[in-house]
Amino acid sequence: MNVFVTGGAGYIGSVCTEELLNAGHAVTVYDNLTEGHRSAVDPRADFVLAKPETEGDILQAVRAARPDAILHFAANALVGESMTNPKKYFHNNLVNALKLADAAVECGVKKFVFSSTCATYGPPDRVPMTEDLPQRPINPYGEAKLMFEKVLIWYSQIYHLDFIAFRYFNAAGASGHFGEHHRIETHLIPNVLQVALGRKSHCEIFGTDYPTPDGTCIRDYIHIKDLAQAHMLGLHPGRSGFYNLGNGDGYSVREVISMCEKVTGRKIPTVEKPRRAGDPPRLVASAEKAIRELGWKPQFPKLEEIVATAWAWHKTHPDGYPD
Repeated sequence: MNVFVTGGAGYIGSVCTEELLNAGHAVTVYDNLTEGHRSAVDPRADFVLAKPETEGDILQAVRAARPDAILHFAANALVGESMTNPKKYFHNNLVNALKLADAAVECGVKKFVFSSTCATYGPPDRVPMTEDLPQRPINPYGEAKLMFEKVLIWYSQIYHLDFIAFRYFNAAGASGHFGEHHRIETHLIPNVLQVALGRKSHCEIFGTDYPTPDGTCIRDYIHIKDLAQAHMLGLHPGRSGFYNLGNGDGYSVREVISMCEKVTGRKIPTVEKPRRAGDPPRLVASAEKAIRELGWKPQFPKLEEIVATAWAWHKTHPDGYPD
């Protein structure tokens, strides 16, 4: 299959591109490199330097690639920034995504796979979280993703664009070649591992008074290669709709830090800080729908495995990608 991957120079997109190529697919990566890294693009893929703000750029790139499917990862994803600069998030995560959907329709693309987020739910009514929960996002990041989910529903009904949308929980880990390097790093595991590498003096714990066993937030972590596997399953004809992707196990901030200490064999100093606004106490996925309907089976379900692969990559890339 010929696959067009937006955001293929980013964390999730780079590993998905690698896995697609390993499976024998042809891949064109479309990325503007504002968040991604050129050296994170698998050299076997064709690369297009994106200029989505330029009229017709997305359409021209899709038309030239002539893909059978589009995997759309490209997005801004800092929740806090979305609260101070919503324009950026609605423009990139909704307006540019709409341009991509229009290009898919015009070019007759058969499948559209969307990288969505559990942020579309907002604070959940219950956990584990299933796909039928009410969607009440509490920030522009989640709102823009939800709005594009609704675009896909209408485009499916009217233009017959076959789509599938995956609502991620916390992506983590690394492949042998590609890992996590954000210019502004907000994710827990890479920040903790930076302390183990000696690049930071301590990691921060935001909130220690949540109604959880140790007082810190609980989150569901999913290995990046398991995410990639789900996306390849989503490419199959006849598979459509919305799916949560997580392991169904929640780990607290303190448990993650403790596991990082175990894997690295190094002490991780911490500094406790007040809660961050909008952080729910517990976010854990139910991925039973993906397991049942797509045949998805995570290969790295345990936190220790996830951290170990991340640590292996960070040790060989202590400063991330060179560019």
